[in-house]
Amino acid sequence: MARQDYLFTSESVSEGHPDKVCDRISDTVVDAFLAEMPEARVAAETLATTNRIVIAGETRGPNTITKDYIAHLARMAVKDIGYEQEGFHWESCDVAVHLHAQSAHIAQGVDAADNKDEGAGDQGIMFGYACRETPELMPAPILYSHKILKTLAEARKYGNAGVLGPDAKSQVTVRYENGKPVEVTSIVLSTQHLDASMTSDDVRKVVEPYIRETLPAGWITDGTVWHVNPTGAFVIGGPDGDCGLTGRKIIVDTYGGAAPHGGGAFSGKDPTKVDRSAAYAARYLAKNVVAADLAEKCTIQLSYAIGVADPLSVYVDLHGTGNCDEAKLEKGLREVMGLTPRRIREHLKLNNPIYARTAAYGHFGRDPDADGGFSWEKTDLVDALKTVAG
Repeated sequence: MARQDYLFTSESVSEGHPDKVCDRISDTVVDAFLAEMPEARVAAETLATTNRIVIAGETRGPNTITKDYIAHLARMAVKDIGYEQEGFHWESCDVAVHLHAQSAHIAQGVDAADNKDEGAGDQGIMFGYACRETPELMPAPILYSHKILKTLAEARKYGNAGVLGPDAKSQVTVRYENGKPVEVTSIVLSTQHLDASMTSDDVRKVVEPYIRETLPAGWITDGTVWHVNPTGAFVIGGPDGDCGLTGRKIIVDTYGGAAPHGGGAFSGKDPTKVDRSAAYAARYLAKNVVAADLAEKCTIQLSYAIGVADPLSVYVDLHGTGNCDEAKLEKGLREVMGLTPRRIREHLKLNNPIYARTAAYGHFGRDPDADGGFSWEKTDLVDALKTVAG
């Protein structure tokens, strides 16, 4: 039987964290290609360091997306995040674009031919997860770690926290009682600040009201331990302080360690890459299973082989909380949703420029957007799942 009383911790990083700057730029490249050609192929990796951005990878799409245009988009992404510091400035940093044509050998394996569905863009395993801990059906530690940083980013840009810089990390430890989250035992926040004279206590005075309003009532107690900028000054931040790379924050992007991860990153990849699209599909199915009251928790694994359309396996684990047969549900999932790469993209409308917004504060636990963004967070399969699981 699973433990019922324990502590669990997850971390998040802000949109200005060096790795997230790179995720944002890479996903901006994906959006640019998909806006011009919905079937474009993109695998874009970004490196960012002191006053330098390097974008490399493979693409197949319209010639209208030039290297100069991509460099411009990268600058605009950095400007939106808020970097105008001496060591990393959106206007003066050097941007090098080294994108080239997609390998013909990869293309021959994943393109549709003879009216057959296209194959997966790579081999691999993908996981989806959902649970009853929060209204968003997400694990509480990662959800609230994200919300703290998103709230602070909005306060930095539009509110009364302009003294903060773009780079930040949060960490929340939640105490579980009888399997339910009941309080936060510790909060860790390290945030860049623009006033070099500020102490850790000064920073806490700025951020604490926002953190308190973000967390559920009663979760912060007199016993909650706070660590705000525990190492002291944090003025040099972002890529000037630490080199960033696309795809290094995969646990931050998903479930904060509360569920398995297949290992593949999301950002910089078009939705033919099952690392991204099948992970979205697995979350979508798991969330609908929990929303349908078929279980309190649900983990789904999908696996693929490069060039093969149908998943090699579908695995469901309801963690002893289910009220239906897991083997029957595994079969039913294939009935309610096609799980080939193309059918996933069509069902979730993934061939749209909706990815830059996913690059920070998690790919899951977000509200679906009217233009199709975060479509994998919908719970429109509830009735169908109840039927196939009944």
